[in-house]
Amino acid sequence: MEVGSLPVELWRVILAYLPLPDLGRCCQVCRAWRELILSLDNTRWRQLCLGCPECRHPNWPSQPHQEPPSWREALKQHALSTRTWTQNGPELQSSACLIFFRRRKDRRVWHVGPGCEFETLRGALGVVGPYDRVVLHPGVYEEQAEVALKVPVELVGLGQLGEVALLVCMEQQCPTARLCNLVFMPPWFSTVVYKTSWGHVQLDNCNFEGAQLQIRGPGTCQARFCSFSQGSSAHLLGVVLSLLDSCDFSGSDTASVTIEGPSVSERNWACKHLAALARTFPSCGASGNNSPPRGPLAGSTGGHQPLGDVKKEPVSIDNWQRRTGVDAVCQGTVIEEGWSDGDHSDGEEENQDRGGTNTKNPLILDYKIPCDHHGLSHLLKPQPDGSLPLASSPDPPSLTPEPLTLQQELDRDPEAQMLAASTLGCILRRCLFREGKGGVHLSNYGQARLEGNVFRGLNYAVRCIQNSTIVMLRNEVRECRASGVFLRLSAQGLIAENNIHSNGEAGLDIRKGANPIIVCNQIHSGLRSGVVVLGNGKGSIRSNQIYNNKEAGVYILFSGNPVVSGNHIFQGQAAGIAINENGRGMITENVIKENQWGGVDIRRGGDPILRNNYICYGYSDGVVVGERGRGLIEGNHVYCNKGCGVWVMSSSLPQLLGNYITHNCMYGLAVFCRKDPENVEARGGNWPGQDGIGGEAGSGERRGVEGEGREGQDNLNEEGELFAWESDLDSEDERHSARRSISVALVESNCMSYNGVGLYVKSSEPLNVFANLVNSNRGTGIAVLQSSQLTRLVTNCILENGRGGVTVEKDCRVELRGNGIYKNSGHGVSFSGNGQILENDVVGNRGHGIQVSGSADIKVMRNRVQPVQGFGVAVVGPVKGVVHDNPLFQGHPGNKKALLHIDPGNESCVLRNNNVLIHNSCTSAPPWVLENPPPRPLVSSPSGLSSSQYPSRLAISMTNRISATVESGCHNGSMFCSIL
Repeated sequence: MEVGSLPVELWRVILAYLPLPDLGRCCQVCRAWRELILSLDNTRWRQLCLGCPECRHPNWPSQPHQEPPSWREALKQHALSTRTWTQNGPELQSSACLIFFRRRKDRRVWHVGPGCEFETLRGALGVVGPYDRVVLHPGVYEEQAEVALKVPVELVGLGQLGEVALLVCMEQQCPTARLCNLVFMPPWFSTVVYKTSWGHVQLDNCNFEGAQLQIRGPGTCQARFCSFSQGSSAHLLGVVLSLLDSCDFSGSDTASVTIEGPSVSERNWACKHLAALARTFPSCGASGNNSPPRGPLAGSTGGHQPLGDVKKEPVSIDNWQRRTGVDAVCQGTVIEEGWSDGDHSDGEEENQDRGGTNTKNPLILDYKIPCDHHGLSHLLKPQPDGSLPLASSPDPPSLTPEPLTLQQELDRDPEAQMLAASTLGCILRRCLFREGKGGVHLSNYGQARLEGNVFRGLNYAVRCIQNSTIVMLRNEVRECRASGVFLRLSAQGLIAENNIHSNGEAGLDIRKGANPIIVCNQIHSGLRSGVVVLGNGKGSIRSNQIYNNKEAGVYILFSGNPVVSGNHIFQGQAAGIAINENGRGMITENVIKENQWGGVDIRRGGDPILRNNYICYGYSDGVVVGERGRGLIEGNHVYCNKGCGVWVMSSSLPQLLGNYITHNCMYGLAVFCRKDPENVEARGGNWPGQDGIGGEAGSGERRGVEGEGREGQDNLNEEGELFAWESDLDSEDERHSARRSISVALVESNCMSYNGVGLYVKSSEPLNVFANLVNSNRGTGIAVLQSSQLTRLVTNCILENGRGGVTVEKDCRVELRGNGIYKNSGHGVSFSGNGQILENDVVGNRGHGIQVSGSADIKVMRNRVQPVQGFGVAVVGPVKGVVHDNPLFQGHPGNKKALLHIDPGNESCVLRNNNVLIHNSCTSAPPWVLENPPPRPLVSSPSGLSSSQYPSRLAISMTNRISATVESGCHNGSMFCSIL
């Protein structure tokens, strides 16, 4: 019979009447028939699958309205699963001809119920043979004592699920058994309704109501399409392998599934079959049925984008300014009361009177001393392709790295790859956990694999403690009243591609030495933090999307020490990453953007390594280092933040090395004293939930920490732990063994460009500022308004800023040494404080070269100065000190101001051995150049270094910076200064 003899539609109508065995036989006729049978997937195969009394909808219970990719495949998986319990017979040995003499098992069927062969279940079990079927007719069967299953048997309820109920306690004493279509309720004498300690039990389409299923290794269990309600639970102790597939857990008083103890060494017969069955399951993410909702692209404020498709994208500063309402110029921004970067120098006002600040007279260029080949000039040179480097580009970085996919993470991490392939312990797939206290609890070296499950409306979804191992793949964890996933007491595992959102506390809570691998998850919309690591918690948090959490995206405290790498952390309502209360951590290569408060917030002993991150487009500051904050902040791109690029409290002790801090609206780097009147609420810790895993919106920083302590106490007391973080804190020597030890905050080898002000200092602590490039800022390059202890500005390049190069207010202690101060629109140096101005090159500035004013006690020595319009060195007011050995070069030939000016009434300032050089139009003298030494700063660039590389590679020669003798009047009392 040919298929083509009738229309395909008619064949489908005919074949729709065939039972399952006949459809299988038709598939074997020929290829055309096979294709015809397979085309019945949405009709006949669907009818067969939904009509099977032993299974439910393939996507029950979490997505019962979503059709599977293939109804035939779903029915096939069900058929394979239901036969596992019968596969424990001895395998054939030696000759294959023995099959002809093998006795066939004759399975008898026994009926139990009113009017049947047996009226009680115990009576039927007393006479059944191996592999017999016992059919229970509708009714309630109660036994007053424990029932033992001594031979392999199949118990099946007749009719619809719920018509057969058992009030029994069964103990399995045989190798295998199957229970199907039954409702289990606890008898009066025990809450345990079924238990086995060495055999295998298969449960299909059963309900447990207020009862407990107990499996003890080497016993195994396979449960499919079962419901555990009214406080029911499954308790697995020392299991080697068990499988819970498509089960519904609700209303639990404790954890719905408890996995306890290490896997026993002994294996029963079913382990290899369960492992093979687990490997045949299709990936939960393959069909998209359990894929988490797509999160917003890290480079946008709206829309949705797959996690693995976040591309390197162009970023427009204009678009960002329009979106955030930021003025592109920010002119006249008030920096401090009574001081504004909008103030103009005398020379600048003159220049504006002559036609504007940007007007360039060719005559000026003829007489200007060349200074482009200073020690940091390699950061400003165009790239080989003609593009501008980051330090001189008027546009912010246009590319951000994309997070890795799970496969890429597994390829580079053998440990994660091994965990992803593991099948030991309890495997839970496509289950629904809802409206109860807990989901899955692992303890005492327990092992579990959770794949494609949904957890919602619980106190917590997963709790993993005491050296247990958890593998979580493609689950959804949402709306938990506490944290979604808890890991404690050296727990470990792999948590990948999960959608964790809308939880009352942290999405993931890692404490007490727990060390999981957390990759490629979406952690968002939490009422508190996204990930919390504390109490010596560790972990590797990589390639996740963490966004729209009410508190910090990642919060590290109490000696937590994770690796946070390659994540996109964005659109948070507080900080992107907060490190507090002696928290640590290696934070590298993340994209941290569009957060309401600081992109990274470090305070109260927080001491992370912050390296090669993109911290951008924040609505406040990029990096905040608050009270007693520490840390190595190296090689980061900090740009386009509405506040400061980096905000540092003077009581902190950070190291800022090789960062690009650009295009921030206020300051590039601001150092404030402890009591800063500006934005105290945000930067002093009073942003919503900044410090606590707990705390209400708007609560203070300290209050948040106390709230966390109480919450932590409750959780730890549940598990019998002690709240004693202090005993776990590492020593300071160990903490800083991998980095340079410092006693003064260090700002070194950074690029601060296109900000409102490059560096702003209002500090009560000492500060070292070495070898930085401060250029093209809209206001002053470096402004020191308060410095009661010594601020050292050494070997920096302050270039082409919109106002003055360096401004020092009165009563400040500042050492200005070995800097190159070039082409600024105001005074090169405006100095009203106490200190030294030694061996600087101050060339091409539109105002005065160096202006010293007020009652300062100052030394101005061995500086090379060439102004454009103003005085070379101007001493204004009752200045004390000395001005000597300074070569002063005339700038514009039309400049009539003296190169060395002092107020006539000043008798306390000594002028000595200054060399004044004037243009001589009558001779053909060679042009002036800066040589012996060449233009400052005198720093060396490593050969082959490109400024397009990460800024952490802006390595400066440590030994060749400056080595110079200083007069005995040095403010720090030293006879010899050697700057590192």
